[in-house]
Amino acid sequence: MKRSYLFVPGNRPERFAKGVASGAGGVVFDLEDAVQPEDKLAARSVVCNWLTQRQDDAPNVWVRVNSVDTEYFEEDMRAVVSARPLGIMLPKTESIADVKRAVSLLGALALPVMPIIESAAGLLNALEIARGPHVQQLVFGSVDFQLDTGIIAEGDPLLFARSTLVIVSAAARIAAPLDGVTLQIGEEAQLRSDVSRARDLGFGGKLCIHPNQVALVESGFSPGAEELRWARAVIEASDAAKGRAIRLEGKLIDLPVVQRARRMLQDV
Repeated sequence: MKRSYLFVPGNRPERFAKGVASGAGGVVFDLEDAVQPEDKLAARSVVCNWLTQRQDDAPNVWVRVNSVDTEYFEEDMRAVVSARPLGIMLPKTESIADVKRAVSLLGALALPVMPIIESAAGLLNALEIARGPHVQQLVFGSVDFQLDTGIIAEGDPLLFARSTLVIVSAAARIAAPLDGVTLQIGEEAQLRSDVSRARDLGFGGKLCIHPNQVALVESGFSPGAEELRWARAVIEASDAAKGRAIRLEGKLIDLPVVQRARRMLQDV
């Protein structure tokens, strides 16, 4: 299960192999925010050439193309699709029409798409987007969402947006969404707090902007030793009860609890 997705600037090929070897569940070669306009065409060429030549070395590489409202989008899609990454991250997705436009450029190649929700319009249309073709998972672009909405603080004021993405993902029966980046590189306490909050809310993973964030994100979204002990105890008690109601450690264990325990063990 992929829990961390590490962004690597598309115009920094010297970092590509390091990103792939970082231990991140997914590596995202970025053609959008990390690349200045004057460098975008060169970055596209570098990314596609690297993917084409190093296909066997890049089993976990995604590409974040430029958004559908830019002059770069269609050529990004055509070039990237021909290089065959694992999937496409679609920034600033605001409607199902954005998803369908991207999918129309995939041709016969069934690449998964991760729409990034970064605006009020995107959030209000999130359920429709989540049900769109080829959509594997939603991503919360928290920094741009704050810019679009005027929300200043990063914590509680974004609770509604985060919870909405978790709920619509569940309703659409797709993977739990990815939380946005933690900008404070090197501040482990902040990252740990952000990961804990995201996991408690129901997110399945998180975006990273530095390789040093990957290990903590991976461990933070993985069940801990005590959680695994509890899950195994629940399954053992449930199997022994053969359908009868059971109590474990003073708590009633019913079917949803058993299913949660099984899911936790499957995610290891």
